[in-house]
Amino acid sequence: MLNITLPDGSVRQVESGSTGHALAASISEGLARNALAVRVNGEVRDLYRPFTEDATVEILTWNDEAGKATYWHSSAHLMAEALETLYPGVKLAIGPAVENGFYYDVDLGEGRSISSEDFPEIEKKMLELAKNKSRYIRQEISKADAIAYFQEKQDPYKLELLENLEDGQITFYTQGGFTDLCRGPHIPDTSTIKAAKLMNVAGAYWRGDEKNKQLTRLYGITFPKAKDLTEYLERLEEAKRRDHRKLGKELKLFAFSEKVGAGLPLWLPKGTALRERLEQFMRKAQVKAGYQPVVTPHIGAKELYVTSGHYEKYGADSFQPIKTPNPGEEFFLKPMNCPHHCEIYKTEPRSYRDLPVRYAEFGTVYRYEQSGELHGLTRVRGFTQDDAHIFCRPDQVKDEFKKVIDLVLYVFKNLGFEDYTAQISLRDPENKTKYIGSDENWFLAENAIKEAAEEKGLPTVTELGEAAFYGPKLDFMVRDALGRRWQLGTIQVDYNLPERFDLEYVASDNSRQRPVMLHRAPFGSLERFVAVLIEHCAGNFPLWLTPEQFIVLPISDKYIDYANEVKAQLEQRELRGTVDARDERIGRKIRDAEMGKIPYLLVVGEKEAQDNIISVRKHGEGDLGSMPLDAFVKSVQSQIIEAY
Repeated sequence: MLNITLPDGSVRQVESGSTGHALAASISEGLARNALAVRVNGEVRDLYRPFTEDATVEILTWNDEAGKATYWHSSAHLMAEALETLYPGVKLAIGPAVENGFYYDVDLGEGRSISSEDFPEIEKKMLELAKNKSRYIRQEISKADAIAYFQEKQDPYKLELLENLEDGQITFYTQGGFTDLCRGPHIPDTSTIKAAKLMNVAGAYWRGDEKNKQLTRLYGITFPKAKDLTEYLERLEEAKRRDHRKLGKELKLFAFSEKVGAGLPLWLPKGTALRERLEQFMRKAQVKAGYQPVVTPHIGAKELYVTSGHYEKYGADSFQPIKTPNPGEEFFLKPMNCPHHCEIYKTEPRSYRDLPVRYAEFGTVYRYEQSGELHGLTRVRGFTQDDAHIFCRPDQVKDEFKKVIDLVLYVFKNLGFEDYTAQISLRDPENKTKYIGSDENWFLAENAIKEAAEEKGLPTVTELGEAAFYGPKLDFMVRDALGRRWQLGTIQVDYNLPERFDLEYVASDNSRQRPVMLHRAPFGSLERFVAVLIEHCAGNFPLWLTPEQFIVLPISDKYIDYANEVKAQLEQRELRGTVDARDERIGRKIRDAEMGKIPYLLVVGEKEAQDNIISVRKHGEGDLGSMPLDAFVKSVQSQIIEAY
């Protein structure tokens, strides 16, 4: 008998060889019906793969991210089966699950192509095959037999993948008439795939190398219910309406110019007002939390980044060095703020009594992203981080980390981000060459993060291989109003830069010790944060943040003076707004103000001027009636979050 520990801590005894499906059935019929896969000691496996030892086990359904990933990876195999049926001789490369669906890279052969016009036929074939209820069958196979199979199929891509696999670790999966090289896992059978939609077709070089052949990449998504697909497509349409690039232009927040350069945003007056208000909000919170503001240059000598390790890790992907008339002298556009802050720390001797020292800077940094990866404000070449670095004693790390968590959650609360998960991003234990620093320091840093997150009661997931090159981190993964996941806010523990920069403090026993360095950025980058915020609230910003809280709309030129008087009185009470003095009909002014997502539209005409009142319309709600200015101000101020 084996001891199986469930997520609630309870232990069940099962016979050796029992499966996840049997375990699910013993819990409830509904769970067994909805189960897609099983997580055993952290590894996701097939539902029918037998247990062979005591284990911690979690049954995975559509409601679990790993359950969806298994479902979509299985759907990629189903699409590949459909392609083999419809396009005889097609060669298959790789077909993983992605955040929303899956793709498969295929070689259709000379003279053949797939366009969106072919999608309905492929979707139809996928659903026909799904109705066969074919089991996904796992088979362990020798390397020699695997090579022989794909040699017969004349598939060069699978043969190349086999070159790097060891004998005894190779598995095939078969469903219906289709067999693929795959480590799995997969769902039990194809019957749960009820709705399929191909989303896009693109070119992709084999293994991402432009020297290799360009393959056809087909993206798709599937669901267990047809209505789930309908709702997903509706969300995609809503996402198009919320696209920050579209709204940024309509709301006159930011722009890009080819003459300025790709990936270098220009902040327009309204966007600048929004950005500055975010900065004010954060500056006030940081002062309360004991941070000291600093300012550092936009460039630094090459040696600075050699010392920090950034040159070794990112030098090839950075902007080219800036050479001066002085032979051998080189500078780089600043890719990170942390090396500069290390040098500020070194400007004076430090005692253990001085720590922690907290430096904060809205520092603009530059990274040469490939042109194909640039995307509005979410992927740019120049961006501003709400960066801060905390230098503390080892015994202060956990408390300082927890204080930063509090600051991040304060930001989320005031900006309407309620659905988040904290991702504990750790080093890849199988490839430590990507990182700097000793195993001992990594162990201390990773433990500090795990303990702080647990003590704050954060919902967490752990991801191996997602750490920064100098230390582990806690990344906050936020779901927006459309359910999409974004990384906003990060906290990192770093034992390595203090060592590389020879940072010290004098301990209580007069010995010289290394401080620990925490990196933190609740916004991450202002550019990316604003982009996510725009799409999250569809441009309807919180009242305290929005660039224009009101607009006064005179119904004719005769009432422009009164409109300006209303504006002046509201500005005296610290409300922000403008007057629309254009020679336009009032209906047009109202429509334009609604399109501009201005929260309050104040219409003034003869009656309003005579009675010293305003007629108030609220964006998205319509007419609220007439009222004195005092009543309007009181109503608005009661809604404004006291956030800064």
